[in-house]
Amino acid sequence: MYCLHYKMQLLTQRTPDFIPQTLWPPNSPELNPVDYKVWAIMQEKVYKTKIANVDKLCDRIFNAWEELYQHVIGAAVRQWRARLHACVCLLGVDTWNIFCD
Repeated sequence: MYCLHYKMQLLTQRTPDFIPQTLWPPNSPELNPVDYKVWAIMQEKVYKTKIANVDKLCDRIFNAWEELYQHVIGAAVRQWRARLHACVCLLGVDTWNIFCD
């Protein structure tokens, strides 16, 4: 608990635009970079053709992750602040249609 408190205090002090944790939405896929960008790209690669079994599914997921370019992950993370800010401004109203990628 101390570690989390320290990190939040540090972010508040050193990041002027930091949005406090109390304003973060509790569970919102359009604000999670893995949900709104990374998994969509991986799904395209993983489910391109029929999957024979669970082992093949695991192989495809691992391969899709290995083939994912760092700039895609970086772009998703860079979008996060704007998405979070829009959600806070809208008081948590569903933002899915605003951020359709």
